[in-house]
Amino acid sequence: QVQLVESGGGLVQPGGSLRLSCAASGAIFSIISMGWYRQAPGKQRELVAEITSGDSTNYANSVKDRFTVSRNNAKNAVYLQMNSLKPEDAAVYYCNFRQSYRGTRDYWGQGTQVIVSS
Repeated sequence: QVQLVESGGGLVQPGGSLRLSCAASGAIFSIISMGWYRQAPGKQRELVAEITSGDSTNYANSVKDRFTVSRNNAKNAVYLQMNSLKPEDAAVYYCNFRQSYRGTRDYWGQGTQVIVSS
């Protein structure tokens, strides 16, 4: 089992920045990707950004050039730097670790709320 704990959400004005953090604990091995998803009210959960074990990154088109995903393997952590935030970025953000061991399994954090409002 992998436990994920997010932090860093909150209220920010449009154009502002936030940095989300996700710390993992437990059986952290064979992790093939770490990333962030978000879910706004009435919408499906969507991929925001991910970073693979090979350090490849993938971003949703809506956040390219504004968000940056990074990780610290020594700390078993993944981060999401969000700049130039827009009201449409408001959502609950979920950390995700994907493990490939006798199949593929996704682990999720509890979510952290991001509110973008003036």
